[in-house]
Amino acid sequence: MRLVPLAALLALAGCASGPPAETAPSTSTAPRAPSSFAVPGLEKPAEVLVDRWGVPHLYAGTLYDAFVAQGFIAARDRLWQMDLWRKRGLGEMAQDFGPAWVESDRAARAVLYRGDMYREWLAYGSDAKRVAEAFTAGVNAYVAQVRAQPDLLPPEFKLLGYQPATWSPEDVVRIRHHGLTLNLTSEIERARAYCAGGSGIKADWLRRELDPPVNPRVPPGLDPCTIPATELRAAYLRATESPQFTKANTLLPQQGAGPGSFAVSQAGDEAQADKADQGDPTAAYGSNNWVIAPKLSATGRPILANDPHRAHGAPSLRYMAHLSAPGMDAIGAGEPFLPGLSIGHNGTIAFGLTRFYMDQEDLYVYQLNPRNPNEYRYQGRWEPMLRVTERIAVKGERAPRELVNTFTRHGPVLLSEPGKRRAYALRAAWLEPGMAPYFGSMDYMRARNWDQFRAAMNRWGAPGENQVYADRDGNIGWIPGGLTPIRPNWDGLMPVPGDGRYEWSGFRNGDELPSEFNPARGYVVTANENNIPSEHPAAKKGIGYEWSDAARARRLKELFAAKVAAGQRFTLEDSQRMQNDIVATPAQRLLKLLAGLGSSDAQTAAGLALLQGWDGTMDRESAAAALYEVWSSKPLRQAVLKAGAGESAMQYALPGDNTRMVLLLENPFGWVSNAQRDAMLVQTIAPAMQELSNKLGPDPAAWKWGALHRAEFRHPLGGIVDAATRRKLDVGDWPMSGSSFTPMAASYRASDYRLTSGASFRMVLDVGNWDASRVINTPGQSGNPDSPNYRDLAPLWLEGKYVPLVYSRAAVEKETVERIRLTPAP
Repeated sequence: MRLVPLAALLALAGCASGPPAETAPSTSTAPRAPSSFAVPGLEKPAEVLVDRWGVPHLYAGTLYDAFVAQGFIAARDRLWQMDLWRKRGLGEMAQDFGPAWVESDRAARAVLYRGDMYREWLAYGSDAKRVAEAFTAGVNAYVAQVRAQPDLLPPEFKLLGYQPATWSPEDVVRIRHHGLTLNLTSEIERARAYCAGGSGIKADWLRRELDPPVNPRVPPGLDPCTIPATELRAAYLRATESPQFTKANTLLPQQGAGPGSFAVSQAGDEAQADKADQGDPTAAYGSNNWVIAPKLSATGRPILANDPHRAHGAPSLRYMAHLSAPGMDAIGAGEPFLPGLSIGHNGTIAFGLTRFYMDQEDLYVYQLNPRNPNEYRYQGRWEPMLRVTERIAVKGERAPRELVNTFTRHGPVLLSEPGKRRAYALRAAWLEPGMAPYFGSMDYMRARNWDQFRAAMNRWGAPGENQVYADRDGNIGWIPGGLTPIRPNWDGLMPVPGDGRYEWSGFRNGDELPSEFNPARGYVVTANENNIPSEHPAAKKGIGYEWSDAARARRLKELFAAKVAAGQRFTLEDSQRMQNDIVATPAQRLLKLLAGLGSSDAQTAAGLALLQGWDGTMDRESAAAALYEVWSSKPLRQAVLKAGAGESAMQYALPGDNTRMVLLLENPFGWVSNAQRDAMLVQTIAPAMQELSNKLGPDPAAWKWGALHRAEFRHPLGGIVDAATRRKLDVGDWPMSGSSFTPMAASYRASDYRLTSGASFRMVLDVGNWDASRVINTPGQSGNPDSPNYRDLAPLWLEGKYVPLVYSRAAVEKETVERIRLTPAP
């Protein structure tokens, strides 16, 4: 029977199709009718003023009412996104989407926090549990409203044929997989490389830069050739990756069919590109932040800027809100499924984060008992695994399925191979008490000075973060935080035997990490690089070795140094320009190597001329930028990997680290001669020219980087709906400047150059003159595709524009387009 497309469901719900994304208005100014809701859990009435950009300003009568209101309004804007996060995190996908999700549900449950909840709540602060209770009460109040008024139900629920779930406070902290702690997959790939021996070790050098430099060693007792890399990687991602709906894994209700009748959608033949093509998208994640002291600021006040980078999609990962109540008046961004804010200010202090890539994961390899595969060798004896039976409800099946998760003393077993007498478990700091990702912001978002902020960051768990700080008194600072395991006898770069010889000996004190308060230089910049000073004791303590490429940090520090040297003061607009800077320093380094090179081949000569006349700016209108990106990411990269590791070991170096590639070309280290290097640079131009000719036509004058590099925000259901509905759910298809290595990060999928990740949110704060601050979310604040705030911010974001982050009551009233009254339920 024919399925009902989502477009029809939207129409049935009274939703107009709206203008195409390309012509969507940049803001919504039309006033909307006021509304009122009775909300269980509220102690006093609360008022919500929604500004034209979709930001809710929540004015509550008590501190915890603010979090009730936040949960209610976040659910009003993002209910399906929030429900999906919870369902995926708790391992409840099969219940509503079908049997294809059973194994991922089992895996998701393996990485839930399973420890003592009393210790868990205390780890975050004195009132963490009460905050979570208030927030989930607000979410559940809106879920009840939706169930009572089906017209409020977001269209995704109607398409998929299910209802939103109610939340418990424990859901907020038990789900842990969204914190981006990803050293384990690198350990797996390094073991593969070391199994291949000398050429493979060279390949691993090309695969990932290590900073500080270290030569990884195979731990005694580990045979790297026994590591089932493909299976382990799949098992890890099955437990931690975001859901991707396809025709094969999602059951939909048939039109007119009764309960229990389901059919796989036949829509979506133009489904989103295969995830396998993207490789590991998290490799390109990162962020920028900085803080500028009053002595360097044109305002005479501190300036704090932050643009966190994550995977792009619709709805946005970030959700902005303003929480105003007795004892708290904070505004900024967090994630819609968490209470509080992780980026923003509270009227006294300002804060912004980037990832600090400490190593919080290890893979343990066990020998199994040949007589009992549920026992593993530990300190000379056989130790039993803990077996937990998971009852997984499955759509269309009467009885739940029973599957087993097993755990060693180190953590969940990702893969067991009884026939080979081996098993593999994940040990992760983020499974310890107090490690729910970003929930620690509940503490620092209410700090009033540097000492309180520092104390909060000393309790911060996961993920590892760089926090920059500024306050109204003119102070600035930087402090990293995160729970760092102490590995007394290994570096954490390879899997280790789980027989008791490789044990964490506790965790490092937060005071062991470096920090700065009012540095003499007058500013702090971080961009996921290794920013532990080489002279600091922490530099030799194995905090982490695998950081983001330093190109963004290098460029930003060049911009800061140049302005300071010129005696110029920094404006808010300077920070906005730096967040949108599109100069790629790796390109500039490679261009130096091309100087003076030539070719008798006409096509190659034309390509060389194009690159030699270019300055490394990744502008969407640039033909040279298009050629550089195609050339450096494909034929040149392949040639470098082959020259560095050899034909047989190239596979172990993929996809290849950009920093390592540039270093090898600048200093061949005896792997190739300078003449061979120059030949490699020249000979790889022609294949890139040919690819561009095939894609963009034979005339290089007509080429543009933006013709390849396209910005599009895709909805998770894009793979199961028809093309017309997909256009409604997805946002944009625009030419995009930048690259993975520009401050305006814009990473792309290798097969078609379409954007996959970059700045999810940008913020520039005028510390103390808060209404002058600027911000942009993308693609919009709402998760409802029919809302004017679903896609209105994306065109502004694309052009590097911002909107006011209004804070004072007078400024908020001026920009208000909707009023919502929340009253205690009788």
